[in-house]
Amino acid sequence: MSDQLVRAISKDGFVKAAAVSTRALTERARQIHQTSPVATAALGRLLAAGSMMGNELKGDGSSVTLRIKGDGPLGTLLVVADNEGNVRGSVQNPQIDLPIREDGKLDVGGAVGHGGTLTVIKDLNLKEPYVGSVELLGGEIAEDLASYFVESEQIPTACGLGVLVDRDRSVLRAGGYLIQLLPGAPEGIIDRLEKGIMAAGPVTNLLMENDDPESLLRRVMADFELEILETVPVEYRCYCSRERMAAALVSLGRKQLTELAEDPNGIELTCQFCDSRQRFTPEEIRELLEKASEA
Repeated sequence: MSDQLVRAISKDGFVKAAAVSTRALTERARQIHQTSPVATAALGRLLAAGSMMGNELKGDGSSVTLRIKGDGPLGTLLVVADNEGNVRGSVQNPQIDLPIREDGKLDVGGAVGHGGTLTVIKDLNLKEPYVGSVELLGGEIAEDLASYFVESEQIPTACGLGVLVDRDRSVLRAGGYLIQLLPGAPEGIIDRLEKGIMAAGPVTNLLMENDDPESLLRRVMADFELEILETVPVEYRCYCSRERMAAALVSLGRKQLTELAEDPNGIELTCQFCDSRQRFTPEEIRELLEKASEA
């Protein structure tokens, strides 16, 4: 099944929810970055979260960036999602690996770090993007995102994210859910949600049974009647191009561009998200200099 995102609302109007299956796009990220199993799990969780948060944005061209700077060996994790839920991402140290935890699970928290920050940047095509940042709770990512929503946006939120890595290091299952209370929700709603989440069990187990996102939502929210609002495909999508890389070169400034133009080898730029490469010769760099001077 191709990756899909489902958005829903409870019939009583008190809860909105999203769920996503992201096996294919997480596997694409693994292949691009050659990630270790624990790096695959960490980046995969953040990709799933970014997809759900991006899809919720209104307006073409809107985007959300999730950046985790933890004190663990993975370094910085970065995910960018468009308003359709398509995502791209990177991890600073993709080959880092850690021993399996005592419970047999990948040590995502240890790899990300138990200290550090989660920063959310929402670009809504306004003059200034919205930026919110919270301290990491433990680096497991789902709990950190729920904390962000409560602290920065005052929205009670439940988040579950999971990535299962196969023995050959490929991605077996990936996905998650994001459930949020709407204004006016009575106090008892939280208790009902928590009971449903506890009864459903870990996300990875649910994904193994059935990784259809609608099924995932209905099992976690079994005590609620759901109205499905939309079901859309999502994918790993990078927007890099030679033109964008040229613009990035120009942004370095005249002094640095002049120095690059004097190097007989020119320069090769690599996209951090899709690993595509573009080489610029000294002549092409000089042309960029001239165009920048005319602007």
